[in-house]
Amino acid sequence: MTGQQGNHKPGDRFIYGPRPVGALVPGLVRPAFRKRAPATAQVLADWEAIVGPALAGVTTPRKLFSGTLAIACAGPVAMELQHLSAEVMARINGHLGRVAVTRLRFIQDVPPPLPPLAPPRPQAVAAAQRAVASLPAGPLRDALESLGRVVLTDRRR
Repeated sequence: MTGQQGNHKPGDRFIYGPRPVGALVPGLVRPAFRKRAPATAQVLADWEAIVGPALAGVTTPRKLFSGTLAIACAGPVAMELQHLSAEVMARINGHLGRVAVTRLRFIQDVPPPLPPLAPPRPQAVAAAQRAVASLPAGPLRDALESLGRVVLTDRRR
C-alpha cells in the first residue's frame, strides 16, 4: 500500500482490495447536504439534547436558513419560546460550536399526538364498578365508572 491512501477520488479504482468506506462518504452525504446543511442536520438530530426533554416534547425544529431557525410549536408554547429565545439560541450555538442561529421563527403547528393509553387493568375495572354500585343507572354513573377506571389504572409500563 502506498502512503497516499487518504487521497482517493470518488471514481478511483482500487486494485488491492475493497474501496475504503471513507471514499464513499462524499457521494452519499452530498444529496442530503444539498437539502439540509450540516448544522441543520445536527440541530434536528440533537434537538432533545439541546433544548431538553420538556421543550423537545412540544417543539420541532424545521429549517435553518440564513441564520434563522424555524421551530414548529403549538400556540401557547410559542409565547414561552419567545421569552426564552436568547437562551435557546445560546444553547443551539453552544452545541454547534459556532454562531449558526441568529434568529428564531415560530411556526404554528398542531402538537404531536399523545401515545395511546394502556388498557385498564381488570382490578381497576372491578374497583370502579364497586365504587359506583350504589348510584342509579344512567349517564352520570357511566361517566363516573369510566373516570374511575382511568384513575385507578396504573399507566406506567
